[in-house]
Amino acid sequence: MKNNLYALLILLFTSLTFFAQEELVLKTATGDIKGTLTVPANVKNAPLVLLIAGSGPTDRNGNGAAGDNNSLKFLADEFTKNGIACLRFDKRGVGESKDAMEDESKMRFDLYVNDVKQWIELLSTEKKFSKIIIAGHSEGSLIGMVAAVKNKKVRAFISIAGAGRPADEVIKEQLVKVPQNVKDIVYPMIDKIKKGDSIPNVPPMLNALFRPSVQPYMTSWFKYDPQAEIKKLKIPILILQGTTDIQVKEKDAELLSKAQPKAELKLIKNMNHVLKDCDTMDKEAQTSIYSNAELPLNKEFVTETLNFIKKIK
Repeated sequence: MKNNLYALLILLFTSLTFFAQEELVLKTATGDIKGTLTVPANVKNAPLVLLIAGSGPTDRNGNGAAGDNNSLKFLADEFTKNGIACLRFDKRGVGESKDAMEDESKMRFDLYVNDVKQWIELLSTEKKFSKIIIAGHSEGSLIGMVAAVKNKKVRAFISIAGAGRPADEVIKEQLVKVPQNVKDIVYPMIDKIKKGDSIPNVPPMLNALFRPSVQPYMTSWFKYDPQAEIKKLKIPILILQGTTDIQVKEKDAELLSKAQPKAELKLIKNMNHVLKDCDTMDKEAQTSIYSNAELPLNKEFVTETLNFIKKIK
């Protein structure tokens, strides 16, 4: 019994001294954006990764409408285990930053970009960090990419399952298997939204995707071409993409790599969109992985990410 208690105390002590964690708040004109900063214990001037979540109601831990998978929380943990600090946050309108979005109709993609720029300014005032690296997952890849352009305070960029095409093209591809009569309605709507035209009367079955209040955001999002943006970066870049990702394709990573030949491209075998092991492209089979908060991250993905960060000077 004493031995078990002693082992428990050692484990508790180790976990307490493994890293320091604090909640950070970014003050904005429309409300607070809240994040979690983890800093490895006993490491001076640690590099810091600013981790950006993907699209929709995805929170700082990588959890969203499809369920809890804790992918970004696990990634932050891997960073701190290896002497790397990490700031992950709830985007405005999500989780504890929900109140920072006053009205959906006023939301724009550039607001997300500006939030990341403000986080960079805030974090750069901390002398305990040796460098700032942006890592964006899914839509967060494009957000981070745009925020990093001509930003001298960002030393490197990591794209994790980031699209290589404008969002309107990706959405059309995701709808490729719907009946042709539906595509005949949807595709012209997407084209109109990209041009900035409003569609006040949306068919009820399409309201969740194209409701009038979200159309301005989509217009602001569609204007960005990831290939054009990644070309502008003059810093070390790592492009990571899983081979069993049902949301973002390998060709997206290859397009980013072709647009920026100096970037490192790593295709991770049998990794899906939530960065977990998966050996199938079957959507039904992947459902349980998206909602399993216990499954660890793909080991190759973690290794490649850590190796890249450790090389940054």
